Amino acid sequence: MSQHLLIPSAGKAALLLTMGVSLSAVAAPDQRPEQVSGWFRMMVDDHEVTALYDGYTAIETQLLKGMGQDDIREHLNALFIDTEDGVQTAVNAFLINTGENLVLVDAGSAACFGPTLGHVEDNLRASGYQPEDVDTILMTHLHPDHVCGLTRDGEAVYPNAELRASQQDADFWLSESHEEEAEEGSKAFFRMAQDAVAPYQEDGRFTPFEPGDEMLMGIVAQDTHGHTPGHTSFMLRGDDDAMLVWGDVVHSYGVQFDDPTVAIEFDSDPAQAIETREAVLDEAVNDKHWVAGAHMPFPGIGHIIEDGDGYQWLPIEYQPVTSDDE
Repeated sequence: MSQHLLIPSAGKAALLLTMGVSLSAVAAPDQRPEQVSGWFRMMVDDHEVTALYDGYTAIETQLLKGMGQDDIREHLNALFIDTEDGVQTAVNAFLINTGENLVLVDAGSAACFGPTLGHVEDNLRASGYQPEDVDTILMTHLHPDHVCGLTRDGEAVYPNAELRASQQDADFWLSESHEEEAEEGSKAFFRMAQDAVAPYQEDGRFTPFEPGDEMLMGIVAQDTHGHTPGHTSFMLRGDDDAMLVWGDVVHSYGVQFDDPTVAIEFDSDPAQAIETREAVLDEAVNDKHWVAGAHMPFPGIGHIIEDGDGYQWLPIEYQPVTSDDE
């Protein structure tokens, strides 16, 4: 019968040295290229808010309008934002547990765009919930990087959820006549929105809303149109804290905080999008509420302060999840 001698780690090192084996020759463990699951949780008064990372896309600087390319790159370089292969831009969704409802704000892009996106469902599961738990989905707007994650292979990912989008966005993106009138390069946006919403419409689980409507207790739809005809943000208010889930008010934090007059190619009404952005940023500064942005660096949550003639983004710090009751 063989016997195995147990030698402490320090003893093993000494033994190897006495045997003439260099410690540098001992192979290091393989590197681990995996990242942690993409979710982050905090409390906004009694609302539990979980940021869900869908992934990232690359935005070409040429899509930003109203500032010269050299100036854009100067802004980005000052923040160490790489522009060589486009600007890495996060896509985030947000899960809100009110204590009575589980609400998903936006659904990510699923398979509509490349392999770096489409992880909302996986990260929702990793955060401790299941798609079947979601009872309400609120759409900031019906662009494909927000709406495609509603379905998988033509079936609803969230089988028990009522889907809600603004009446203005529904009238535009779900309209076949608007699709026919659109430029050829934009027609796919209409088709992707229609395909994503269809299973919920067929089940009688699609209900448009108007600006100012209270979606659920403590969550109110705030008109932030301009990026799309019915773009909407959602304000969560408690007794002592608040958060605006603002969708696509800002796409490039490296440029648009310093100069909010810079628009992006995807804005339906660039002038209105600029006016909206300036108003929302002013409100965030004055009200001091949290902001949750779909295209801010994950987890996309922070505060806004004034900085000279522009603004500055102050991201949230990693912290334990605590409630007012603790």
